[in-house]
Amino acid sequence: MWGGCSLPTRMPNLRDLISETSPVSLVAVLRRPVRSRPWPALAFSPCRYMAQSKHAEARELMCSGALLFFSHGQQNSAADLSMLVLESLEKAEVEVVEELLESLAKLFSLMDPNSPERVAFVSRALKWSSGGSGKLGHPRLHQLLAPTLWREQNYCESRYHFLHSSDGEGCANMLVEYSTARGFRSEVDMFVAQAVLQFLCLKNKSSASVVFTTYTRKHPSIESGPPFVQPLLNFLWFLLLAVDGGKLTVFTVLCEQYQPSLRRDPMYNEYLDRIGQLFFGVPPKQTSSYGGLLGNLLSSLMGSSEQEGEDSQDDSSPIELD
Repeated sequence: MWGGCSLPTRMPNLRDLISETSPVSLVAVLRRPVRSRPWPALAFSPCRYMAQSKHAEARELMCSGALLFFSHGQQNSAADLSMLVLESLEKAEVEVVEELLESLAKLFSLMDPNSPERVAFVSRALKWSSGGSGKLGHPRLHQLLAPTLWREQNYCESRYHFLHSSDGEGCANMLVEYSTARGFRSEVDMFVAQAVLQFLCLKNKSSASVVFTTYTRKHPSIESGPPFVQPLLNFLWFLLLAVDGGKLTVFTVLCEQYQPSLRRDPMYNEYLDRIGQLFFGVPPKQTSSYGGLLGNLLSSLMGSSEQEGEDSQDDSSPIELD
């Protein structure tokens, strides 16, 4: 007997539970103490597992439940269980491994793109994957999230995650589609210029080179090079060579000679100021040439941490990097 009721001889599996219980109320029921739960929610007890420090078992159960809810179109209940998966990871202080990152990315891909729960989920997942250090998330998780947003044609958010994933090739392929679908033919060089400069601001020379090479090779509106028809592409090519050489005079002359192209976007010279500091020993400016909101945004973008090791990427840039 349990709470005055006889228990059935067969405990239900998760499919039985969903078919016999209202999915809308199930997650709320599961948060109750086990003895106060109605049948059939009694058998499904991830919170009991978590209370017993059986976090792996609870997590597997909740993840399976979330996937099943998604398959039944129960977005709210699935999102609630997905958040419980994250709660389990946080409480257990689980090591970040590929399998867990793939599970989180799978849950993210099934969430309604317009739901506020999805925003909260990805923010919390990235924080967990970085070990709570305040950095911007594990590069592999960023890499797994980016294709979902790409498929949804959310190119701006996809590009952000590619930038923090070190996946230059994937970023380039996405940018080719982004440029051809949404951009003007006269802007084909600007799509890759922003990505190259931002990768360099993140101290990621290899990805900057890969995104440039892949984009210029695959974009249907760019003739083979170098040299290229577009001066801005030639500038990027020379810049990547200059970064490898590390000579300040080369960098300075290069920026001076290509000012007509660089003036097409007022952010280019700000990015180059940061690149000069990172790779050529240029001292930082005392004040930004921009004030107000743009100045604050730029200060955040350029990274608040000047003391990170030379062998690490500048992960201090916030999500405004776009």
